Amino acid sequence: MSTIPLTEFGAEKLRVELRDMKTVQRPAVIAAIAEARSHGDLSENAEYDAAKEKQGFVEGRIADLESKLSNAQIINPAQLDADGACVFGATIDLEDITNDTTVTYQIVGDDEADIKQGKISVGSPISRALIGKHQGDIAEVIAPGGTREYEILNVKYI
Repeated sequence: MSTIPLTEFGAEKLRVELRDMKTVQRPAVIAAIAEARSHGDLSENAEYDAAKEKQGFVEGRIADLESKLSNAQIINPAQLDADGACVFGATIDLEDITNDTTVTYQIVGDDEADIKQGKISVGSPISRALIGKHQGDIAEVIAPGGTREYEILNVKYI
């Protein structure tokens, strides 16, 4: 499996979720299964079926999180030396040339992307258009809604 890029913040977020799954969710599901078993006949026990389904979800998520963390390449943006280029972890101030609005995005891993917080996935169309560009460059983004042009105002590694 290939490495999965994550910022330190994103890796910690996954660790917290994994800890919750193992210490809170898993024991709760085990208790729910035991409770449902105590009600007798399992063939017609909807509570048992629901608890087993939830157990499958929890165990699958635990395996997924463990896999991502074991294959993670954790990147601290503050330690990057990319000579002002847009790279994974960089925070970039952009100006939309068509409507003169400015936005700030940080390029992050798929699991930590959240557009409301200004974090965009490294695999998104805008990230792909920005990677390798420098302050003052124009990035042409081909997105489902049409082509947009952004001027790179500033690139920070914070």
